[in-house]
Amino acid sequence: MKRNPILQPLSREHHGALTLAKACERAALSGDAEQVKLTCQRAIRAFADELEAHFQLEEQTLLPLLTRPETQPLVQRTLDDHRQLRALQAGLRLADSAALDSFGKLMAAHVRFEERELFATLETFLPQPEINSLETR
Repeated sequence: MKRNPILQPLSREHHGALTLAKACERAALSGDAEQVKLTCQRAIRAFADELEAHFQLEEQTLLPLLTRPETQPLVQRTLDDHRQLRALQAGLRLADSAALDSFGKLMAAHVRFEERELFATLETFLPQPEINSLETR
């Protein structure tokens, strides 16, 4: 299924987040303090440069669309994940390998949740793109 055009930029950003998540998990398991430090710095930069803006966009523009009682667990999970990922920044600043591993695991799970559950539900609330007239012939 093709993603709604409104969500496509966020889905593209998710690819970068998954790449970062895997790098975090690998570095945390490496036992190499320098690799942990460098990957923590990479994660901190990515958070400041990309992820925080991504979270803000979701929180301010997408989650308010989910006002029904049955969608509240999705909203709560999204907010809880964002809060936990933000909180892990303190451990990343200390180059803590456990925080790095947790950040990587949570980021990967969060992206998969958003792609499989949150965005699938959001698409039912977003305007549908017009079907190309050539496709209907």
